[in-house]
Amino acid sequence: MSLFDIATRLVRTLPAESAHLFTIDALKWNLARPRPQLDDPRLAVTLRRAGLRLPNPVGLAAGFDKNADVFEQMLAFGFGFVECGTVTPRPQVGNPRPRLFRLSEDGAVINRMGFNNLGLGMFVRRLSAMPRATGIVGANIGANKDSADRIADYVAGVKGVWPYSSYITINISSPNTPGLRGLQDRGALEELLGRIGVAAREMDAAVKGRPLFLKVAPDLDDVAVRDIAEVALAQDWLSGLIVSNTTIARPDSLQSKHKGETGGLSGAPLMDSSTRVLAHFHAAIGDRLDLIGAGGIASADDVIAKLRAGAQAVQLYSALVFEGPMLVQRIKADLVARMDAVGATSVSDLAKA
Repeated sequence: MSLFDIATRLVRTLPAESAHLFTIDALKWNLARPRPQLDDPRLAVTLRRAGLRLPNPVGLAAGFDKNADVFEQMLAFGFGFVECGTVTPRPQVGNPRPRLFRLSEDGAVINRMGFNNLGLGMFVRRLSAMPRATGIVGANIGANKDSADRIADYVAGVKGVWPYSSYITINISSPNTPGLRGLQDRGALEELLGRIGVAAREMDAAVKGRPLFLKVAPDLDDVAVRDIAEVALAQDWLSGLIVSNTTIARPDSLQSKHKGETGGLSGAPLMDSSTRVLAHFHAAIGDRLDLIGAGGIASADDVIAKLRAGAQAVQLYSALVFEGPMLVQRIKADLVARMDAVGATSVSDLAKA
C-alpha cells in the first residue's frame, strides 16, 4: 500500500467536503505529488474530430479541480487529460452545506454543490499561467444560478477560457442548478449551440484549434438522445459529447443512509446506465463526433466497457474518493497487462478483443 493510499484512508475520516478541500490544499502545497512516469505508447489515443492526442485514455472529470488549482499535480498522477471547472462568469458560493455525501456501501457519491467556484476571472488567471508543456487541460463552463441570460454566460465562458485551455466543455447537464437541464431540450439546445457557434467562430479567427464538447445527462430517453444527436451533428464546430453527468435516479440497490439526499448521484451505481446512454449516442452518431465516456469508472474493466460502447476516451472522479489518486496508475497498468496478454497494439484493439 502506497503513502497515497494511506493518506486517502485518513482523509476519508473527515466530512466529505472538508476532505476534498483538504486534498486540494495538500496538492497545492505539493504535499502529495508523485514522480511523473511516461505512459506505455500503446495507451495513447487520438480524439479524431477534436485533433487531440492523449498520452492515455483516462481523464479526470470536472468537479475535482473546480478553480484550476491543481491540474499540474493531477496530470503528474498519470491522468491523460484533466478537466477543470465547472466555472461560471461570476463567483458563486453554491448551495448550502452539507451538499456532498459519501455512500460508502455503494461506492457512490451524491452532490448538490451548485457550481460553487471563484469565477471566470480567477480561473482564467490560473490557466493563463500554465506552462505550455503541462499537458491536456480542459475547461468546463456553466451558467450562474441567478443569471438573466444563461446562454450569454456560456458565450462569456467560451470567450474567456478559449485562449488558455486545450478544449472546452459546455456543461448543461448538472442537476443542481434549477432549470439548467432544460437547455438539453431541442429548441433550447439549438439556440444555445447557435449562439456559442458564433462565439467559437469569432474566437477561432484569433486563436485556432479549440475543440468544444457538450456534456449531457444520463437521464435521457431515446427521443432526447436522438434530438441531441441531430442538433449536435448540425454544428460543424462541435467536436463531441461527454456522456454523462450525474444522475437524479436512485437505484433500488442503494444501501447507504444518504441514498435519499437530493442531488446528482455518481460512482459505481451510474456505470451501467451511463454506458447504455453512451451506446445509444454512438448508435446515433457513429464516428462523426468524438465521444468521451464518464460515469462509474473504477477499473480497467469499466474503461473497456466504455470503449466498447463507443467512447474514444473516458473520465473518472468519484472512484478517487474511495480508491485514492493512484487508481489511475493501477488502471493503466491493468490495461497494459491485458494488451500484453492478447497481443493488442492499442486500447482500441483491446476493446475489440
